[in-house]
Amino acid sequence: MESIYVLLRNLSLDDLCEWAGAKILSRAKSYIRNVRNLSLLEDGTLAAWVSGSEVYATSVCLNDEGDFDYSCTCPYEQGPCKHTVAVVLSAVEQVKRKLTIPRLKEDDDLYHTLFDESEDDYAENDDWRDEDEEPVLVSEPVMKGKSGNLRVKKILEGMEKHNLIKLILEFTVLYPEIERGILERDQLALGQVDKIVSSLRREIRAVTSEHAWQNSWKGGGNLPDYSHVQSQLQALLSSGHADEVIDLGEELWTRGNEQVEQSNDGGETAIEIAACLEIVLQAVPHSSMDPAEQLLWVIDWSLADEYALLDSVGMILESTLYSRDHWNTVAEVLEARLKSMKMTSAASFSESHRRNNVLNMLVDAFVKSGNPEKIIPQLEKESDACQCYGKLVDTLLASGEIAKGRQWCIRGFERTVEKYQGIASDLQGRLRKLAENEKNYDLVAAYRAEDFFESVSRSSYIELRTAAEKANVWRAVRECVLSYLKTGKRPEQVDGGKNSHWPLTKPEVMYPRGKSVAIDGKFPDLNTLIDIAILEERFDDVVVFYQDLRKIKRWGWEIDKSVARAVVKSHPQISLDIWRAIVNSLIGQVKPKAYEEAAIYLRLMCKAYQENNRKPEWQQLLGELRREHKAKRRLMEVLDGLSGRNSII
Repeated sequence: MESIYVLLRNLSLDDLCEWAGAKILSRAKSYIRNVRNLSLLEDGTLAAWVSGSEVYATSVCLNDEGDFDYSCTCPYEQGPCKHTVAVVLSAVEQVKRKLTIPRLKEDDDLYHTLFDESEDDYAENDDWRDEDEEPVLVSEPVMKGKSGNLRVKKILEGMEKHNLIKLILEFTVLYPEIERGILERDQLALGQVDKIVSSLRREIRAVTSEHAWQNSWKGGGNLPDYSHVQSQLQALLSSGHADEVIDLGEELWTRGNEQVEQSNDGGETAIEIAACLEIVLQAVPHSSMDPAEQLLWVIDWSLADEYALLDSVGMILESTLYSRDHWNTVAEVLEARLKSMKMTSAASFSESHRRNNVLNMLVDAFVKSGNPEKIIPQLEKESDACQCYGKLVDTLLASGEIAKGRQWCIRGFERTVEKYQGIASDLQGRLRKLAENEKNYDLVAAYRAEDFFESVSRSSYIELRTAAEKANVWRAVRECVLSYLKTGKRPEQVDGGKNSHWPLTKPEVMYPRGKSVAIDGKFPDLNTLIDIAILEERFDDVVVFYQDLRKIKRWGWEIDKSVARAVVKSHPQISLDIWRAIVNSLIGQVKPKAYEEAAIYLRLMCKAYQENNRKPEWQQLLGELRREHKAKRRLMEVLDGLSGRNSII
């Protein structure tokens, strides 16, 4: 039993996602509140009732390999269901709250439903089935388990026909869904599909018209119930009516997308609609459409899928049911679509995005139709309209056309650097990678220098240093870089561009030269100079730059905190002065939370005083704070705690 507690204490959402999948995990979170009678068996098996459209008996245990084994009386069979995962989540909550999960008793209905498969206690007893006696209606959900089905089967088999009909009619009054299910099954059996489709279409229109919302804080909301739509779509598909499923699916798709767009329910309605559309996608290969039409139908839906409602599109597009000839037809249609789309420089983002998606589908179709030689010419043709330079370059490099790939990197950079700087940066990175592969370290360093001057930071400085060291030019590069941070003049701006100290070659592409920009907009860039001096452990320089920075009016304490941590051993008084200023600022907020934060820096001061044999000054500081702020009761409590924990006497 202890092993299940250990597992629950260490279980993460990533573990559950890997086990059950993101969709099931997301659904399970909303079912935690539906878990009832959470219990534990002696062997560590978790058990509970979980209410949904019905009440299900669920159990989870660890097998010999340390993985989850599970059982649930719901009809879901594709893996762990949301009820199973909800039980685990509920158990994790109990463990985290340090509550003991109660033991499940063997005489409990839940135990019998899950584990008791014997029929000894259900020997034939006809007394309750006397035809003059009203049938017993069971209020507890003891008949819903797998073993419960065996008991129900035995009971029903022993009933007279007229009593069985009477019992079913009783239940149709209590549970209208039973009546609806019987009538719908009869309609299918009689081939009255039109009636089912018409009724289901009305239901789809009704349920998609509901406002979907949920307030997780107050527990209110309205979540449309798609369970019957899902079961009816599955019934139609199982009965061989794939075309009807697709026709209904198209209406659900249109109206469902509108509902999801207007919903505010944490994605719950989208999940339910996606489960219905999963069945629609399963119907596609069984429809009367020819194979190429099926592929294009799925592709059109996937291109329009803004809310990720179609999880299984990939399974259809990768299916072996479709031959090269089918994909060749698809490629011809997609190619014609691209030609019909207008190519304008003023195209909106949505237009460019759609064109790009069609292009990606076409490239995939070329591969699956056995025509990969068409990919590069198509990408070249679309390069300017779709800015697909990265994909084109990768394809060229994969085919061994290194020189051509480099040319397209340069061309793409020049055509995107003004308007699409993210694409340009990506292409520049590819050029740098090519230089790395060719061990042209001088060129790699030149690109890293471009990155540094374009975006000055500690990380870009480190990357430049690494590259320049490989090229054996770091000393000269460092001198120029530090000069730039002090003056704002890039190497090519020094001495009219005749700076002989800059050792790096000119890269193949360069960002446009604008005004040099420091972190705070001015030079010298003291923030970066301090950061680099800390990195290189030049603590005297840190103090010099920091003293210059203090003369500038500014906001925030981040750079001060970095300096204090860095120079506490070399220049302890600088650190103490910074921490005292931060403490004064926090106390000035007159908030208990700020007092607790001030204690962090007071502890740092205590340690610094102790390490520098200045104990009396620490005691003097505490006394000053007590006298100055004696009216602040919560602060006095914080100072009392400091005196007890960090006493240096």
